[in-house]
Amino acid sequence: MKILLFGKNGQVGWELQRSLASLGQLVALDRHSQAYCGDLTDSTGIAKTVNAVQPDVIVNAAAYTAVDKAETDIAQAELINYKAPEALANAAKDCGAWLVHYSTDYVFDGSGNAAWHEADPVNPLSVYGKTKLQGEQAIQDAGCYHLIFRTSWVYAARGQNFAKTMIRLAQEREQLSVINDQYGAPTGAELLADVTAHAIRLASQRQDVSGLYHLVAVGETSWFDYASYVLDFARQAGLTLKLSENALQAIPTSQYPTPAERPLNSRLNTDKLKTTFDLDLPDWRMGVERMLMEIHGK
Repeated sequence: MKILLFGKNGQVGWELQRSLASLGQLVALDRHSQAYCGDLTDSTGIAKTVNAVQPDVIVNAAAYTAVDKAETDIAQAELINYKAPEALANAAKDCGAWLVHYSTDYVFDGSGNAAWHEADPVNPLSVYGKTKLQGEQAIQDAGCYHLIFRTSWVYAARGQNFAKTMIRLAQEREQLSVINDQYGAPTGAELLADVTAHAIRLASQRQDVSGLYHLVAVGETSWFDYASYVLDFARQAGLTLKLSENALQAIPTSQYPTPAERPLNSRLNTDKLKTTFDLDLPDWRMGVERMLMEIHGK
């Protein structure tokens, strides 16, 4: 099996280099790659790359993820989140390859309290959410075999993430406010990569699994409770924090305005994924603790 990976140095792409290596020949690219075009702003170039490599599977782990910046940088967000997946999907269709792509809970408006199913009505609130939805739809319309994984609150030990930011701020500040009315499941890039490899193995034998799936860790939390969990770990690990235990303040989203509106309910139902691929998913705390141990454990 030959696998073509775009976005090799992102949080998910880095883990995919590990998880996909055992499946066959892996050609991993980023936007600076020389032998082949890996720059998703060049739709023609990445399509030529697919044609040259002739992969069995294309995995797109690259995206425009600057949610607030996308509100004004619309053309660039559309180019990377919509036009690039469209080009990859058409190229995949032409060469008979599978396309694996990652999307987001931001395709929903965050209403209600129930976990979103794959078939629920979409209604993105932001440019980022709209362009990610356009990317999903372009892949589906192209008619290639595909696995689209919607996920949320992605983190990794590599690069920046919410947990690292909370620890840094708690070391610098005596007071800290965190939103307590947005709910979701922190999901590790490592989990995404491992499930992707598992799904590709099955997809190579069963074309009927082609489709859209929700992929997040088990359970739910708010950003405030997530921060509390991380800071409790930091204290137990012996890190020196300026922030006292009772100085973390919970605030509503309305008190922390941002250019892009965030969904309050980012819960995603994963029953379809677990049934189709015969999977059990771990609780979100397991992955977060492992990541924290990797960074700060002793």
